[in-house]
Amino acid sequence: MRTLARPGDRRALVDRLRKVRPESTPRWGRMSAPQMVCHVADALRLVTGQKRASRAPGLHERTVLKWFVLYAPLRWPPGILTSPELDPECGGTSPSEFPADVSHVEALLELVAGAPEGLDQRVHPVFGRMSHAAWLRWAWLHTDHHLRQFGA
Repeated sequence: MRTLARPGDRRALVDRLRKVRPESTPRWGRMSAPQMVCHVADALRLVTGQKRASRAPGLHERTVLKWFVLYAPLRWPPGILTSPELDPECGGTSPSEFPADVSHVEALLELVAGAPEGLDQRVHPVFGRMSHAAWLRWAWLHTDHHLRQFGA
């Protein structure tokens, strides 16, 4: 099971991230490649507590769905909605210079991976409180999902 906790898994994500170009065409969704990079950065900021997102509480934070999303051996499907605060067209970060935005994601991946225990105090907008390990798994899955969106 891949996670940001494993250095090899992080390196593989970074290698894939570096293959994305500003003009890369999405396989699904409405984000451009520069917007996707900023969205991934904002999601990682959510993990570190640098960014907050509005809650969408419900049964999914207390049921098997949370486990299924994090641990089932299936890829996340296209079309998952995001919080407005993480959407680059609403309240999320707008792209600036693509190479700098990519470097920022690389640094955030390392920051999240090296976060001291205590991520379990963070609240995910959909899944509520998650363990430290679950946050590292979620961050890997989320980044992977968007890299696949751009064929990386």
